[in-house]
Amino acid sequence: MPHGWKPPQSPAQPAAEPSGLVEPLRIGGFSFRSRLLAGTGKFLHADGKPNYELMRDALDASGCEVVTVAVRRERLFDADGRNLLDFLDLDRYTILPNTAGCFSANDAIRAARLGRELLEGMGNAGAKWVKLEALGDRQTLLPDPFATLEATRELVADGFTVLAYTNDDPILATKLREAGAASVMPLGSPIGSGQGILNANNIRIILEQSRAADPDYPIIVDAGVGTASDVTIAMELGADGVLLNTGIASAADPVRMAHAMRLACEAGWLAARAGRIPKKLYANASSPMEGLIAPAIAGRRPGTLETAK
Repeated sequence: MPHGWKPPQSPAQPAAEPSGLVEPLRIGGFSFRSRLLAGTGKFLHADGKPNYELMRDALDASGCEVVTVAVRRERLFDADGRNLLDFLDLDRYTILPNTAGCFSANDAIRAARLGRELLEGMGNAGAKWVKLEALGDRQTLLPDPFATLEATRELVADGFTVLAYTNDDPILATKLREAGAASVMPLGSPIGSGQGILNANNIRIILEQSRAADPDYPIIVDAGVGTASDVTIAMELGADGVLLNTGIASAADPVRMAHAMRLACEAGWLAARAGRIPKKLYANASSPMEGLIAPAIAGRRPGTLETAK
């Protein structure tokens, strides 16, 4: 939904340091303290114009260090000539250029190269990598597996660090990793759908197979996140990170939701490594049975074996 206001009860707050218990996220030659990656699209005023101030405040509240941007000249400037990048602290954020809106391998490759050229001109470290999106159709926005694999091979050969957005298909995930993708990013559900993780078992298989090949290979769940619990579930499954946009930008209160997503990401990562207790059919008392007060019996004082006089 469009946003032309910022709720007074949730002012933007400077992002606190990530939990010291959460290990850094490493992708290729990059390392980040936050495991939450955030998009810059869909932050809108009520009239449909980009709300860059809201975007800036929400990104700050999320604690993220990586922001995705469709780095094309026509997408960086709004109708009033304002540049999205002017609202990003480029000393704080690493830009992850993406090929959003591309429906063929050739288009995605061209967009990646244009993004690299722009960011190299700015001296931004994000010029070295790309989030690859090669979509199959405009209704579902599901990735085209053949175009994604083709573009991955060519971009890797061209020196890119490729983060490949893909379906939750374990076979394709393996082929993308073998093609040289620095990270595979299986969807939780279709882009912007807010349905969360629809196929947890496939995500588990992707994680299991990637860990068997390389214990440090990063798997990032991307797309379909609707609320904080979706992020936690993804991280509890064992994902190394979560990338999201609509779940924050289209929330009724994007700044507050961004902070919730941040906490959920840290909580899920910690819980996955702490280890949950087994699920049991029956109760298992947490308090010892020894030393319990004896139940009251007629003719006895409560809590004793003495007969009442």
